[in-house]
Amino acid sequence: MKLRIGLFFGGKSVEHEVSVISALQAKASLSKEKYDVIPVYITKNGEMYTDGGVGDIDSYKDIPALLRTAVRVNLINDCGKFYLYRYPAKKFGDNRVRELDIALPIVHGTNVEDGAFQGFLQTVGIPYAGCDVLSSAVGMDKAVTKAVLGGSGVNTLPCLCFRLTRFLKEREKVVSEIAAAFKYPVIIKPVNLGSSVGIKIARDAGELAGALEHGFMFSTTVIAEPALTDFYEINCSVAGDCDSASASECERPVSSGEILNYDDKYKGGGKGKISAGSTFGKHTGVKGGMASLKRVIPADIPDTLRTEIRRLAVTAFKRLECSGVARIDFLVDNVTGTVYFNEINTIPGSLSYYLWEPLGVSYAQLLDKIIELSLKREKEKRAVNFSFDTDILKDFGGFSSSKAGKE
Repeated sequence: MKLRIGLFFGGKSVEHEVSVISALQAKASLSKEKYDVIPVYITKNGEMYTDGGVGDIDSYKDIPALLRTAVRVNLINDCGKFYLYRYPAKKFGDNRVRELDIALPIVHGTNVEDGAFQGFLQTVGIPYAGCDVLSSAVGMDKAVTKAVLGGSGVNTLPCLCFRLTRFLKEREKVVSEIAAAFKYPVIIKPVNLGSSVGIKIARDAGELAGALEHGFMFSTTVIAEPALTDFYEINCSVAGDCDSASASECERPVSSGEILNYDDKYKGGGKGKISAGSTFGKHTGVKGGMASLKRVIPADIPDTLRTEIRRLAVTAFKRLECSGVARIDFLVDNVTGTVYFNEINTIPGSLSYYLWEPLGVSYAQLLDKIIELSLKREKEKRAVNFSFDTDILKDFGGFSSSKAGKE
């Protein structure tokens, strides 16, 4: 019997469209012999739809028309079985649209990749693939990630965090604090976004204030870091869990400017090269996503550096207690040779399949691995007691208005 996989994508995120591309690339590569894949599109309002044109990339050129062909659903746990129920429900007949065995979330960004959606799936009780609530939340928050990696042997650049409420009250003081802590140039990033959204480099106080304003357009918290001026980026993917994990090939993404921006990643804005023999996007039937990024694979770096980055990637992956597939981005300082952890993507665009192909791992095999790991985790969870019988409610005598909440 085929495993029924609910493929969840979209959501209320600035990376909504990228999620659609990543998910439908995965759908095209999931084994039709092993899995019955049920695409579930989450709108920017948080509504779920399935069937109709939800699994067809061309349908997303006109989303209102797409939704008219689809069925709005909610995910329901019914006596330990998981269904997509029609919403609003019909008065007569069966409202169970689809039954699911497992959820495969391919979502990017705030509200979906940051543990919020994983928490929803965990509350419903359905087994799900990828990082759990904690590792998703930690991985999405750049400042928390740095704190967790402290003492692990993985270098990170120092940073300062600022909230919007403080910036609005003490704008000049915030700018002064950053200038006192770091030499210019300084880079400002939203603390919890990916895809290079909201990032700007500042070379003086005027640009710094503008960069902060820009960052706060996308998050209520931003981080400031010293910006490296002579560096290059190296990315590496890791697959596995806390027990066992392995690293992919390394890549050197090519940017069209000082930083790798959204257009570089998803619209092919870079002016680099793709290594010969690459099959990016060919076998999935869906173009775009991270597969369109200009890159050098394998990265044109010494073998010793490649080995070190792959080791650091696995170390960071395990320290953050990740599961499934993640992509870890590093910065290499050309002046000192120091390798810095930049960020982790707990659900990377296109799930970084292009980093595994050079090692002989197909996208289908990578997806199999992700699903196997989710089933392993579910088996481990079932061995743990999450409740115990007690008669505390039976013997509880109720509340009085004067003593409510007191011991």
